[in-house]
Amino acid sequence: MGSEPRWVGLKPSGIRYSAGINTDLLSAAADAGIAVPFACKNGVCELCEARLLSGSALNTRNQQMIPVGARLMMCRTVACDHLELEISAVMAAGKNQPRKFQANVVDVRSISHDVYRVELQLPRRRELSFHAGQYLSVILPDAEPCYFSIASSPSEQNIELHIQASPEWVSAQKVIDALTSGEAVSLELPHGKACIASAPEKPLLLIAAGTGFAQMKSLVEYLRGTSFSQPVKLFWGVRRHEDMYLRSMARQWEQEWSAFTFQPVVGDDEDNDWSGHHDQLVRAVLATGADWKNVEVHASGSPTMVYTLMDALIEAGLPPEGFFSDVLEYAPRS
Repeated sequence: MGSEPRWVGLKPSGIRYSAGINTDLLSAAADAGIAVPFACKNGVCELCEARLLSGSALNTRNQQMIPVGARLMMCRTVACDHLELEISAVMAAGKNQPRKFQANVVDVRSISHDVYRVELQLPRRRELSFHAGQYLSVILPDAEPCYFSIASSPSEQNIELHIQASPEWVSAQKVIDALTSGEAVSLELPHGKACIASAPEKPLLLIAAGTGFAQMKSLVEYLRGTSFSQPVKLFWGVRRHEDMYLRSMARQWEQEWSAFTFQPVVGDDEDNDWSGHHDQLVRAVLATGADWKNVEVHASGSPTMVYTLMDALIEAGLPPEGFFSDVLEYAPRS
């Protein structure tokens, strides 16, 4: 096969990635954004252990071929052919089971007139595995759980949230009030199936309304840490200019990452007949003229926005399986 990359399939997750001829399987998985557990990268901790189901692989420690059926350490293995491995520690997108954690509040700060950036620390962070784009619930005594997108990449040690809170948003305001007390808070995570467990093979369109930007931030920061090189375009729709609370961050991504482009969509830019930023946002997305059969779309916003967008894109030619949003799970059409 010369110097061509080898495909490595992981079971039972069904995830597949490529590995160069001189790249160990653990490093290649990291380049593809796949969360394989590890500690030492030297074959000692055995956290990256897998079993060879098919193909030819070389142990780089003793330069011996690894027989099919044998266990291997991914950090000490290179692919000599296409491989199939069994590794139960790698979960398919959205298949990790939610668990309860106690988190310490590191920081709560206002970043706009009604949005707060929250940073949480989990004392048992190594026990938590989540995928980019998932969300969590904050559990307060005598209150219904409140759900928020995780705004940080799975590789970050702390958890970041963007919470829109005001007197009108009673439940969110209660969460902010509880967090600013500085006491530990109960979380349940991860939730959500509209997430990414490995770098996609298609260009991405990311569409957010309001604090839906938090989910897109997790996806962007995750992808920037992988070898993903397909185009990524982010649309962020808000009602007023001041609602775009991290516009400078999105502009910075655009400057630093050549594959990334950002298009803000602001209701204030329309006339007085404007009917809502979800309509304007959908028109902006459709105007890209993308190859809808060869793109993956992730959307975060109100059910009205998400379903309006989904219907328009499917009518334009997007396959239904190419559209991802948590709304499809928590607010399904009857």
